Amino acid sequence: MKHKRRRPKGLGPRQLQRKMKLENRSKRYRACAALLDSGKSFSLEEAVTVLKKLPPTKFDQTVTLSFKLGVDPRQSDQMVRGTCPLPHGSGKKVRVLVFAQGQAAEAAKEAGAEYVGFEDLIKKCQEGFQDFDVAIATPAAMSEVRKLGKVLGPRGLMPNPKAGTVTEDTARAVGEVKAGRVEFKLDKNGNVAVPMGKFSFEPQALVENGTAVIGAVAKARPVHAKGRFLHNITMSATMTPGVQIDVSPYLKY
Repeated sequence: MKHKRRRPKGLGPRQLQRKMKLENRSKRYRACAALLDSGKSFSLEEAVTVLKKLPPTKFDQTVTLSFKLGVDPRQSDQMVRGTCPLPHGSGKKVRVLVFAQGQAAEAAKEAGAEYVGFEDLIKKCQEGFQDFDVAIATPAAMSEVRKLGKVLGPRGLMPNPKAGTVTEDTARAVGEVKAGRVEFKLDKNGNVAVPMGKFSFEPQALVENGTAVIGAVAKARPVHAKGRFLHNITMSATMTPGVQIDVSPYLKY
C-alpha cells in the first residue's frame, strides 16, 4: 500500500514545491537561498548589492537578467529579439566567425575575427565545426550560408539581420561583438534571458550593464503586444537563486 507524502504544516503548494527543490540543491545554493527574502523585490542597485553578498563560487559566474514578458510566443508578430551593447563589456572572450569575401573579409580579419572565409568555412561547418560563439555574414554570402540553417540554427549561431550579424560592415560588427554586445531572443515560454556581465565586476558596472539590458528589452516590445509587457525581472548568477527586481520603474517604456 502506497502512502502519500504528507505536506508539512503551514506550507502551501508553492512553498512546498520550493522547499522540495531546495532539498535537491547544493549546500552553498541553500545558503544563498536562506539569505534571500523570496517575497521581496529590489531596485536594480539593491539587487546587485544583494547578489554580491551571496557566497561566491571558485569560478567567475556569469550574471544574467531573466524576463517574463506579456507576449504570446506562438504569434510571429509578437517575437522579441534584439541586441544590446554592454557599457562595461560581458567579461567573456567571444570567438567570432565571419562568412565573407574580398574587402569585407580583410576588414573582419583586421578587426580581430578568429575565423574568416566563405566556401571553406561553410564546408567546415557542414562537417560539424562549431568552435565559435558568434557568426557574422555579408548579405552576399547569405545565399550560401542559408544552407547551414539546420546546423547553426539549433545553437542560435545563424547570422540574422535583426541581430546585426548580417551586414556589409564586418569590421564594425566584429568590434561590437568583441566589445560586449549581447543578443537576446524570446523563448517558447515567453521568457528572455540576457547575460549582463561577470560576478567579479564592480557593482556600478553591473548596474550600468543591467540598466542597458532592461532598456533594450523594454524597447523591443512588439507593436502587436497588448497589455503589460514587463511582468517579472530576476537577476541571478550561474550558481545562485534569483533576486527579484522591482519592474515599476520600467513600465514607462
